[in-house]
Amino acid sequence: MISQVQRARGYPERVHPWIMQLLERKPMRLATIAIANKTARVIWAILTKETVYRQSAA
Repeated sequence: MISQVQRARGYPERVHPWIMQLLERKPMRLATIAIANKTARVIWAILTKETVYRQSAA
């Protein structure tokens, strides 16, 4: 999660727009927690539904 925030600082074009918008609105630590929370929710959904991860089009 922190690596995404660090990448956003140096290479903003390589980071998902959602992360960039989040960093514009929230302090770095809160953004890191939000990214971790989203990742955990995606993993939980994949495991409980026994599906394959499909990346969003955005």
